[in-house]
Amino acid sequence: MSDSAFYQEHTLELIGLHDQVQTSVNLLDSLEGFLSKFQKDLSAVSGQISDLQNRSKDIDARLKSRRKIEKPLSNLLTEICIPPALATLILDTEVGEPWITGIQDFEGHLLALEPRTKLKSVKDLSSLGEGLRIVAATKLRLFFLNLLTPIKTSMSTNLPVLQNSILLKYRPLYVFLLRHVPDVAAEIQRAYTGATRTYYETGFRRYLRTLTAVKSRSSERSESIAAPPKMEEPDVDWDRLANATLEGSAATLAYMTEDKAFKEPTEALFRSMMMTLLDNSTVEYAFVVKFFTKDPSPPPPRSPLVSPTTPRSFMRRDSGAGQESTFDADEATPRAKQMQVLHEEGVSKEDKAAAEGIWKHIFDPVLQYCDNFLKTILDSSPVVTPLLTMIRLNDAIISECSVRDCPPLESFAFGLRLVMWPVLQKDITGQVDSLKKLIDSTTAGYLTKVTIKDNHVQAIARRYAVLFASWTALTVDEEAMIFSNLGRLRQELSRLITMQANKIKDPAQNASYLVALYEIILHFFSSQSNGRISTHPKAQSEISFWREKEDQARRRIQSIRK
Repeated sequence: MSDSAFYQEHTLELIGLHDQVQTSVNLLDSLEGFLSKFQKDLSAVSGQISDLQNRSKDIDARLKSRRKIEKPLSNLLTEICIPPALATLILDTEVGEPWITGIQDFEGHLLALEPRTKLKSVKDLSSLGEGLRIVAATKLRLFFLNLLTPIKTSMSTNLPVLQNSILLKYRPLYVFLLRHVPDVAAEIQRAYTGATRTYYETGFRRYLRTLTAVKSRSSERSESIAAPPKMEEPDVDWDRLANATLEGSAATLAYMTEDKAFKEPTEALFRSMMMTLLDNSTVEYAFVVKFFTKDPSPPPPRSPLVSPTTPRSFMRRDSGAGQESTFDADEATPRAKQMQVLHEEGVSKEDKAAAEGIWKHIFDPVLQYCDNFLKTILDSSPVVTPLLTMIRLNDAIISECSVRDCPPLESFAFGLRLVMWPVLQKDITGQVDSLKKLIDSTTAGYLTKVTIKDNHVQAIARRYAVLFASWTALTVDEEAMIFSNLGRLRQELSRLITMQANKIKDPAQNASYLVALYEIILHFFSSQSNGRISTHPKAQSEISFWREKEDQARRRIQSIRK
């Protein structure tokens, strides 16, 4: 079979096969176009996926940034946003113990708002804070003024209890006023100083009036050592010398003076006045320092943040060393107790000066009354030994003021010392002069000549022994002023004894008289010292002086007999 016949025979099959091939080619062309389009779409999708990946990374980074500032931002919002409960406390409740912590929290919010007032979102909160500040100041002003009412209305008010149990407990509220409403704080300070000034002035005026009445019941006056002898010569009164110290009996109480028979020596009354002044004034000064002095700085902010300027950047504030002070030992918060310790570690010179100014304003009338009472004592010519007892007590007051850290009272006591010492010097000089005058009168003319008897000399020697024992007991150190004056008296006494002995012309009897008189003087020293001053160097020196005099007289007797 020829090829032509073969193709003719299979024409239809070949045509069908051609059509199928053509269809396949068309399908391949279509598939190629589809694949090309798919490739383009796939490239586009790949670009979108890459873009989504980049966006995802950016979102993830932003999320991490948000998470980093989430807690600080939350703290910041907590810090600047005033809780409704706190606003309710200030607006709807009376001032009480809950206000102590509430005002401290409120102050923290005010301090947080203060540097951010220019931010629009904070302006409304700042207005709210300012309103609450005004309300709090108004309520606190009335609260503190009402606390002072008992001081103004009754002298039976226990001022230390009011100070320590109430005022110091609420001191954080006053500190808030001092920082944020200084005018109100100044008004409260003036009200307190005015009330306590009247309180102390009235109390001390009444008390010193009773002491003056007791003083008028006794007529003890300074007597000359050269006065004529008495039936009974006084011994060293060790009980009265005990008034030179702060230890021992308590101060005289006002009700005790209502008994018309009640009497106290002058130095005991002075001691009562000074001990009462010491206790009241040092307690008051300590309170003034604790309550009215400024704290070093406001309380530290709760968060180290200030407002963030952008979502990703924010600044930190230095936390500083803010301190908050309270003096209530029962304060609940540990930070308050820590601040109490910090406060008590030291007070600045400026604060101390301010405290002294407040103290002086309160106690000026009291100090004037005390000055006047001392003046009445000094004007009544006090006995020299009670006067030295008062000086020694005043020295003890000065030392105690230093221990209690009360400089203004210490200065006042120094002033009293400067007043009393010249009077004592004048009195002891008068004693020496009176003895000189007595001795000189024995050698005067016939009309003015005085004859001194032996019992008069013995009385003078006894008084000298009493004076020496008393002054030595009151003088721990070898104080030059004291013992130089006693030395002057001893010199005149020795001259008097020699002059009296010279009346005896017989040398042996003269020496025997001196021996007998020196023995009496040594006996006086032994009996008056009562073993209490035997170890004092000056007492030993004094006894040695008179014993040497006695030995000299005995040697004269032996020399004459030979």
